[in-house]
Formats: sequence, C-alpha cells, structure tokens
Amino acid sequence: MQEQVNNAMESAKEAAASVTERVSDFFQGNPFATPVGRKIEMATDATVLATENWGLNMEICDFINNTAEGGRDAMRAIRKRLHSQMSKNNAVVNYTLTVLETCVKNCDTRFHELVCQKDFINELVKLLDPKFDAPQVIQEHVLGLIQSWNDVFKNDPRLQGVCQIYNELKAKNVQFPVVDPGSMAPILTPERTVFPIRGIPATTSVQEDTIGQEMLTSGSHNYAGLSQFMQPTPEQQEKLRKELDVVNGNLKVMREMLFEMVSGKETSDDVQLLEELYVVVKQMHMRIQDLIRSVQNDEVIYELLMVNDDCNNLFEKYNRYMISRAYDTKENTDSESNLIEFDDQTLNQQFAALKTSDASNFASTKTSGVLEQTSISQSGAIKNRNAPVSDEEAEMAEWLKAQEGKKETAVASTVTIASGSSSECEVLLHDQSTPEDKAKIS
Repeated sequence: MQEQVNNAMESAKEAAASVTERVSDFFQGNPFATPVGRKIEMATDATVLATENWGLNMEICDFINNTAEGGRDAMRAIRKRLHSQMSKNNAVVNYTLTVLETCVKNCDTRFHELVCQKDFINELVKLLDPKFDAPQVIQEHVLGLIQSWNDVFKNDPRLQGVCQIYNELKAKNVQFPVVDPGSMAPILTPERTVFPIRGIPATTSVQEDTIGQEMLTSGSHNYAGLSQFMQPTPEQQEKLRKELDVVNGNLKVMREMLFEMVSGKETSDDVQLLEELYVVVKQMHMRIQDLIRSVQNDEVIYELLMVNDDCNNLFEKYNRYMISRAYDTKENTDSESNLIEFDDQTLNQQFAALKTSDASNFASTKTSGVLEQTSISQSGAIKNRNAPVSDEEAEMAEWLKAQEGKKETAVASTVTIASGSSSECEVLLHDQSTPEDKAKIS
C-alpha cells in the first residue's frame, strides 16, 4: 500500500513538473530557440556526432560566462534534453551529461548555483530509476557527477543542495563509483577548440602580442608581496586579474591562428607570428606556474589553474601543428625531388637498347655470319690500321678473302657461259634463216 502511495506521489510530481515545463516554454519560448540552446542541441545530437564535440562544448561555456541569461537558458535546454530523451536515446542523454559536466567545470559560480539546486539534482537522480532502464554507464555518470560536486562544493553554503542529495543517497546505501581523488578537481577542462570569429582584423594579433611583450618586460608587475603561502592583497588580486586578461587575450589569438592555419599552406609571416606568440605565451605560462606556488587564496588559484590548463592544452595543439607542418613540408620536398630525378636503372636499360655494338654479343654475331657496324669513326679506323691483329680478326679476314674469291669465280663462270650461249644462238639462227637473209647477213 505504501509503495502504491509513493508511486502515486511520484507520478503527481512528474505531472506537475511537466506542466511547469510546458508553462515555462509557453512564456519563455522553446529552450532550443535561444543561442545557447541551439548550441546545446547540436552538441548532443547523436545522429550527427560520433564523439563529443569539445569545441562546441567550450563555446557553450564561454557563452554562459559572458552573458547574463546564458546560464538559465542553458539549464532550460539541458533539462528539456534530459526529459525528452530519457529511456528513448541513451546516447543523447550521455552527451547532455557531458555538456553539463563541462559547463560546471568551466563556468562561474552563477551557473554552479543553478546546477546545485535540489530540484535539478533530483531530476538527475530520476535517471537511476529502474523504470527508465538507464544503462550502467549513464548511472555511473550521474552518480559520479553528484559525488564530485559534493566533494568540490561541500564547503560553499550556497551550493548545499547537491550535498544534501548526496547524503540522502548515501543513507540509502547507494554505491557510488570509485573515483581517483586527483580526477575530482573542478579544473578538468578538455582541450579547447574555439571557432574563430570571422572578420577579425589582422592587426589584432600584433596588438595582443605587443601587449603581452610589454607585460613580460615591464617592471610594473611586482609580486614581491606574494611570498610563499601568503595571501595577496585586494590590489594585487585586481592587478593579477588584469594581467590574466592579457594572457587570455593572447591565448585566444593563438587558438584562432591554429584553427585557421592549414599545415603546408600557411604564409611565412603567419608562421613567424605564431612562433613569436608561442614564445610569449610560454613565458606567461612560466610566470603563472610561479604564482600558483606563491598564492594561497583559493579563488586566485582557481583562476590561475584555469589559465594554466588552457596554456597546456594550447601547447599540445601547437606541438601537433608543428609536427604536422614539418611532415607536410618533408612530403612536398620529396614529391618535388621525385619530379626531376631520373631512374638510373631505367635510363641504363634504355641506353643499352640504343647501343649499335656490344662486345658481349660479338660471339653470337660471328656464329650467325652477320657483322655489326662498328662505332669507331673513320679517322679512328685509319689510326688503328697498323694495330696488331688478333687471331679472330685474322681468321675473319681470311674468311672474307675466301668469300671474295668465290664471288670472282662465280662471276667468271657466268661470263663464260653467257659467251658460249651467245655463239650457239648465232649458229642456230644462221641455219634457220632464208637464202635472202643469209645473203644480207654475209
């Protein structure tokens, strides 16, 4: 009986939530019609994506951080996506949870307050209900998110909703997945691939680069007051944030250049600018690492770690690009060299076919009785006239002389036969002629 009552209450809650959602959609419009809603819909479209689109996920985070209503619009779209796809398309649900996780790790406290409300966490817990028959991977994903958020936000009084749900689940002996403590830090940003805004003037990169150089070379930033494990003053924090804005500006320019440049097709000026920008960002990164070891303020360390992760991810992308560029350059060089190189073996074979004499087949020509033309010039033949004669040459000369003798004998015989035949013909004609003809002949 109690179970039936609980089921009835649960159904009533779901109906009320559905009505509330429809009313909200009526007054506020379709959640996927907003800019961030469209991005969330694309980032969770399992019919198009083969894996997570991290670049689009990071765009969603940037939109939430840079707009007043971006967080609320994103939450409406995430709720809608989960409600509409529960027990229908597990891939879409998993992509949606990944987008949510990425936003919590990369967005500010405003978004954290929306996510950690009890009513939203309860909606996530519904995915664990047996009636939805969610696969093990989704159940572990949900429990892992709740567990990590509890560990990160348990000391923040504004974010206690998720902690209360976590304690309730623990009281019900729900088994949470075993997670490496190092992987539960809030700063676990994936590699950021921001799509550049078209039409940015070319001078932007140069200006950002100049600003970064001034920040690194000027003596205006003095962190002497930030000794090890010391709290920075409000003035130092403000100054640090301004310089972090400069770092982020350089990171943005470098990221956009890496996105737009195609290895093997870039100009030398672009490559030079990218390399100079890499040096600047690398120096900034070293300063950030020094500050991380010097500052004890949690909020400042949070911001420094964010920028530190962005730098590391961007350096990895830069290294991959340079390796790819070096490989493409080598391929192009090899291709060009192959166009002008000749195959020695093939040419040798062709030249061999064009030879008019070859000492290697002299024996065969001798046997067949056919002599090849010599490649020696006339002057060379005259010079070699008095050269010593080999046995083979002497033999050949005797054979030719014998052949000439045979030809002369045959010609003489032919002449003799021809003359004799002529006499006989004359006698025969004389015998057969008439007296008148004989008189004329005589």
